[in-house]
Amino acid sequence: MNLALFDLDHTLIPLDSDYEWGQFLVRIGAVDADEFAKRNAAFYAQYEAGTLDPVEYLEFALGTLAQFPRKQLDAWHGQFMDEVVLPGIRPAATDLVKEHLRAGDQVAIITATNRFVTEPIARVFGVDTLIAAQPETTADGEITGKLVGIPTSGQGKVIHMNDWLASQGKSLASFPRSYFYSDSQNDIPLLSTVTHPVATNPNALLKAHAQAQGWPILTLFDD
Repeated sequence: MNLALFDLDHTLIPLDSDYEWGQFLVRIGAVDADEFAKRNAAFYAQYEAGTLDPVEYLEFALGTLAQFPRKQLDAWHGQFMDEVVLPGIRPAATDLVKEHLRAGDQVAIITATNRFVTEPIARVFGVDTLIAAQPETTADGEITGKLVGIPTSGQGKVIHMNDWLASQGKSLASFPRSYFYSDSQNDIPLLSTVTHPVATNPNALLKAHAQAQGWPILTLFDD
């Protein structure tokens, strides 16, 4: 059994689910359009530049979720999946995940985006294990706006992966091969940890790093 890890945004789907969720809330009138769109765009620009403070962003994103009842959020998320996410999913991405699942590999999606936004997307790919930023919830499932633990970004992905494997009595050394597919230079810490890093639809910074390191470059979609 090998280990196959996947980033999500711009790796398995040709969009940033967190950013698009924010834009969706603006479109349906759930949040103040001018103020939210301005902050959402600023955070996204920081992410692309590699300067994003993950805690600051997650407090913004989870604080937005906390403004609404969970039942309403779930209904909106269903609409978001139908209108935004599902039309963007490409066969090349689903086929890659299925290839690892059919091979009997242990598969996980590991993303900096929060679990509320990403869990339904992981289910579409048939992946049971999702490592994502964890929102705090009340006993009846309402989102409080706080983050549980450390962010699942940068070096945090390595920490969360190691903790997940350790909970099963495993480590990376337990697998003959460990793969990680990602598009972003933000994931260089985890890409550098596995035996088989794959720069997938890489941005310019990751592409340059991958070429310098001799890592394979995979294109699943062009947009």
